[in-house]
Amino acid sequence: MSGKIGDRILVESETVGTPPREGEILEVIEGEVGVRYRVRWEDGHESVFTPGGGAARIVPASEA
Repeated sequence: MSGKIGDRILVESETVGTPPREGEILEVIEGEVGVRYRVRWEDGHESVFTPGGGAARIVPASEA
């Protein structure tokens, strides 16, 4: 999974019945171990997010 600035990120909830979280990628932070994203979530908050395997998917800006 590799996102770019402007892409959407969808994160599946770990709790049954809770909707997935969605946000816009503002920054891609590449490190030695992996990639992290600075994301602005739908509620307006921003955070740095490290996706786990299978927990998130990227929707390219051209498809959003």
